[in-house]
Amino acid sequence: MDVYSILISLLFILNIFFAIIIIFLEQKDATSTWAWLMVLFFIPFLGFILYLIFGQNMSRKRLFDWEDIKKIGIEDLIEEQTKSLREQRFHFSDPDARDYRDLIYMHLVNNDALLTEDNKVDMFTDGKEKFDQLVEDIEKAQDHIHLQYYIFRHDHLGSRLLYALTKKAREGVKVRVLYDEMGSRKLSKSAFYSLKQAGGEVEIFFPKRIPFINLRLNYRNHRKLVIIDGSIGYLGGFNVGDEYLGLNPKFGYWRDTHLRMSGQVVKALQTRFILDWNQASHHHYIHYDDRLFPVLQPTGDMSAQIVSSGPDSEWEQVKNGYIKMIMAAKESIYIQTPYFIPDQSLMDILRIAALSGKDVRVMIPDKPDHPFVYWATYSHIGELLKTGAKVFIYENGFIHAKTIVVDGKVGSVGTANIDVRSFRLNFEINAFLYHRPTAERMALIFQEDMKHCRELTLKDYKERSVWIRFKESISHLLSPIL
Repeated sequence: MDVYSILISLLFILNIFFAIIIIFLEQKDATSTWAWLMVLFFIPFLGFILYLIFGQNMSRKRLFDWEDIKKIGIEDLIEEQTKSLREQRFHFSDPDARDYRDLIYMHLVNNDALLTEDNKVDMFTDGKEKFDQLVEDIEKAQDHIHLQYYIFRHDHLGSRLLYALTKKAREGVKVRVLYDEMGSRKLSKSAFYSLKQAGGEVEIFFPKRIPFINLRLNYRNHRKLVIIDGSIGYLGGFNVGDEYLGLNPKFGYWRDTHLRMSGQVVKALQTRFILDWNQASHHHYIHYDDRLFPVLQPTGDMSAQIVSSGPDSEWEQVKNGYIKMIMAAKESIYIQTPYFIPDQSLMDILRIAALSGKDVRVMIPDKPDHPFVYWATYSHIGELLKTGAKVFIYENGFIHAKTIVVDGKVGSVGTANIDVRSFRLNFEINAFLYHRPTAERMALIFQEDMKHCRELTLKDYKERSVWIRFKESISHLLSPIL
């Protein structure tokens, strides 16, 4: 037998071996199992490499731990809140939040997401306004600045932030920066030289263990958080890069949604940052300090929960929250997302809502930043159009917002897209907002954005070219693993 025949035989054996792993050991859902089997069958050699990098399940072991977690007192509050909700004696300061008791309970019990009711929120839809305010808050920091982004570029905006952070570090403010290895793969570590010299600390989430290869790059920390002095918190869709200011000609104006929050909710953001930081850090572990969790006075009347999800979680927390919100809808469901690749459960609940006469509207971009994901989005949008849902294509640049608002009463803003990757593979974080004025504003923003959209009708969709249909079909088949 010649060498070529031996190699073919080995590839065949390896194909069978990987198929056994996928089917019997990894215990993936059926759709992703079939998708990976197709990859292994059609591209056997490259398929092995792709599976090693992208296909392995994240172990359900505890990735995030903080030995001082009990010192915050949050566990006792969760236990008391859970008990009072179960016994129907919890007092809601906002009567509208009472309508979402089951959603609140689900997040509380399964995600330790404490409900806070004394918060204030400012909402940004423009990158320049958001980062101007962030720099202003950084300049006012007195004790610490915790900053975490999926993408951090060393361009004009990144340099501006680093200058502000370095200046505060020199003044004695504790500055910590955490970024994702995959999202910021073009970022040189030398970009943080001055910050580190000034006393700042920088960590990388899931860095490469061996040069040029990262077997965990499929699991991305997509969270975007800033906490300043434990009293101001930022959460949303904007990363750090000039394109988020609308300076990239390819995308044009960048339309996103980001929150600036104050009140007790900031403690949840702070806790999430510390958990992520301590997972990434081997030299600068954060221990409990009263200054990280100062006594906060009520700043508003907004009720909110901070919900985290990731491949280490047993449940898809953010997706389950979306489904529960949609189930409760009586009138309308507005969704903005750059990618629309829901799994069967979320697709079914949206279909049922539309078929039941609810006003279901989805807004997506008119241009791709990831071609396969873009065409997979269109394939799912086509299915939704058949139910009577309305789809709007944003044409004033690129829409990157990750928002859902139901009945103008409850909304969610965060980092999770409507896609399988966000729900299952990425580490995400969303704020669930139980506050009619905030939800009404989100609905108005959606309606204002509609002025910059064209509506995609079912008739338009059916008239797409054969080439587009082909791209959709291939992308749809691959959507479970995109």
